Amino acid sequence: MLAQSAAIAVVTFFASVIGTMSGFGTSTILVSTLPLFLVFPLPQTLLFVGIIHIFADLWKMLLFRKGFDWKLVAGFGIPAVAASALGAWLTLDLEEAALMRAMGACLAAYGIFIFSRPDFKVPRRRGTAFIGGASSGLVAGLLGVGGPIRGAFLAAYDLPKAVYISTAGAIALVTDLVRVGTYAAGGTRMPDLYVSGLPVFILASLAGAILAQRIVHAVSQKTFRRVIAAFLVAVGVKFLFLP
Repeated sequence: MLAQSAAIAVVTFFASVIGTMSGFGTSTILVSTLPLFLVFPLPQTLLFVGIIHIFADLWKMLLFRKGFDWKLVAGFGIPAVAASALGAWLTLDLEEAALMRAMGACLAAYGIFIFSRPDFKVPRRRGTAFIGGASSGLVAGLLGVGGPIRGAFLAAYDLPKAVYISTAGAIALVTDLVRVGTYAAGGTRMPDLYVSGLPVFILASLAGAILAQRIVHAVSQKTFRRVIAAFLVAVGVKFLFLP
């Protein structure tokens, strides 16, 4: 159990570094990585990752508190909350194998897309915030990986980096609170391994966020996104085609 807890802490640390720098990725990396070496039902993993992600959201808001775009927080957050609750309830009822394959397909497709088009931005229109909030909330509740969709839609608004990260954190926070509450209300409980190590995992996420704050400007965003894209494709193919 000690070795597994250490592995989770390390993964959480690096996921927090990546997620803080890019505005998404903490949940995506944890949800896609933990099933590779831990055999727990997907809803239990989503509950654990959701709790870790709540703290990751708070770190983003605290460490990059140079300003929020509250209009965008409301525009994304309101539809995201409703869609996240729906997605979380669906997760409790759907077959796990189908969910894992769906997650694999989403990760692989998104990884291929951002690798081939790293500068892509969703067009900014009247309904961009609503569509981005609803779609990212639904996928977050269903598969725990709504961050990439939220990031793609937020990029349409050309926010300064600190404002982008803090605004993304605030939107994710309300989404995560709802989906975690929905998982718990549906009877999902975390395994003892997750519960016993939770304080350490939370501290690992804080350490990762602090490191990201210090190096966020030192890495080319295009190169960074392509490295993450390659990882997402590899993990997505694993879930899609392998048992």
